[in-house]
This record gives sequence, C-alpha cells and structure tokens, in this order.
Amino acid sequence: MPLTGPSPAGLTRRAALLLPLALAACGGEPENFPPLRYAYLPPIRLNVASIDIQQRFVPSGVAPDVTQYAPVRPVDALRAMAEDRLQAFGTTGRAVFSIVDASLTRRRDVLDGSMAVVLDIYAADGQRAGYAEARIARQHTGIDDLRRTLYEMVKAMMDAMNVEFEYQVRQALRAWLTSGTAAPVSVEQTPLGPPGSAPPVTSAPVTGAPVTTAPPAGMPGANLTPPPTGAPPATAPAYPYTGAPSTSVPPTMSPPPGYLTPPPAR
Repeated sequence: MPLTGPSPAGLTRRAALLLPLALAACGGEPENFPPLRYAYLPPIRLNVASIDIQQRFVPSGVAPDVTQYAPVRPVDALRAMAEDRLQAFGTTGRAVFSIVDASLTRRRDVLDGSMAVVLDIYAADGQRAGYAEARIARQHTGIDDLRRTLYEMVKAMMDAMNVEFEYQVRQALRAWLTSGTAAPVSVEQTPLGPPGSAPPVTSAPVTGAPVTTAPPAGMPGANLTPPPTGAPPATAPAYPYTGAPSTSVPPTMSPPPGYLTPPPAR
C-alpha cells in the first residue's frame, strides 16, 4: 500500500494556524504603525471656493527607492496634511495642493528622504494669482528595523513639513488667508493628467477682494509681519517641476530652527 502524507493545501492551513503560536513563543507580535493625521494642528483657511489635491509624484518602486516598505507612504502623509489642515472659506476661486516630491531612497545603511509641495491659488477667471512652495529633506544613517526606521523618518519629516508649509503659506499667500465665517468646503481630489500637465481651472467671475486676518496669539505664524494692503498679485512666477526628486532645501524662506513648532499630538 503506498504511503500518503498531508496535501500541500493541508500543510498551508497548518502553517497558518501555527504562525500565531510561533510569534507568541518568540514574544513578538505584528508591529502597529498608526496612520499620520494632523487635524489637531491649526487649520489653514483660504479665501477660495474649493481645494483640490493632486499627486504629481509617483515613486519608482525600484532600487534605490524604498517607499514601498514604509508603513505610511510619504504621499499619503502629505495628502493627509492637506485634507486635515486646508479649508476653503470663500465663494470664488480655487486652490490646488500639488505633491511634487515624496521620495525615500536607500544606499547601504543611509536613508534619504525629500518632500516638496506647492499650493497654487487660481482666481475665478482661471488666472494663477499666487503660490507657496515648501520643501524639506532629511537623512538617516544606521538601519536596524527598516519599516520602523522608515515610519519614524516619515513622521519626523512630516513634523518639519507642517511647520515649513504653514510658514511659506503665511509668507507668500497672506492676502488669501481668512479667519472664516462660513462652513468650510470639503477638500476634493481631482483625477490627474500626466506629470507636468496644467491643472483644470474654473471660469466664474471674481467678486470682492480676499479678506485677511492675523493668526490668533500662540498659533504658529502669529508673530509674522502683518500682510500688506491691497489685492493679491495678479501673476506669479511658475514653479519649476521636472518630475525628479529634489534633495535640496532652499537656504532662505524657511523659519530658523525652533521658530515654529507644531503642538504635540493629542
């Protein structure tokens, strides 16, 4: 009589049942990486009717890119920042939040990360009326646990990006900030064309000038110089976008270390 043993399917089921026991015996459990959200930070209220989020950067997925190993991808964290903090409190015009860099790369035991976002303001006639750009870059040496290290790196980069982004918006788009007196409009996500293509715009007439207010005391940016009087600039220079990751941080236009710090998460 021929000898028979467990089928491959039976072995697979048995291995699945034994895996939790093996983890418990080793004292290890799947590590928990909470999502990164920023609703606890002060909102950035814009005098526009809508806000769109566009992802113009796509990780390559091949070495030296290691984005796929991050428990929270940089693009997802940047999108969460825009969803949680940007609010539309106007009746005309449009804001477009673009993710132009969100890269994580590894060379031996060195990790490099860079992020760049641009917030464009379009008047109701479709003309670009202003923009703010924020970039940060970080490097980490020494990798014990790749997933844990990438998670902590993305988290630290987003802490810096929240400060840098708010600072740049309050510097470059003061005339488009408002305290808000109406219910905010939800942030929309728009289907994108190929990288570098122009975002869609609206064509309703402009009514009224943007309202500006200073941030409340104790809020990041409260000690900035009051915005100049007058309407926002009619035009603004186009920001460069080549589709390649950027690892440089402009030496100017950034707050000095310790100038602004986000409040701790609740």
